[in-house]
Amino acid sequence: MAGSDGKILRVKLVKGLMGTKQQHRATVRGLGLRRRNSSVELPDTPAVRGMINRVSYLLDVTESA
Repeated sequence: MAGSDGKILRVKLVKGLMGTKQQHRATVRGLGLRRRNSSVELPDTPAVRGMINRVSYLLDVTESA
């Protein structure tokens, strides 16, 4: 069950969480990322995009169809 076009986002945590805000750590956990270099595939929805936008400085995002 993905977004309108069925796009999938591959999200990878490229920076550690030390020294980040508690809300940003919670957002990263909400995306399903646990430790540095972990990655997940998520549907391209507005909610997921908003979470990615909040912590974009910690992530590497690639889009796949």
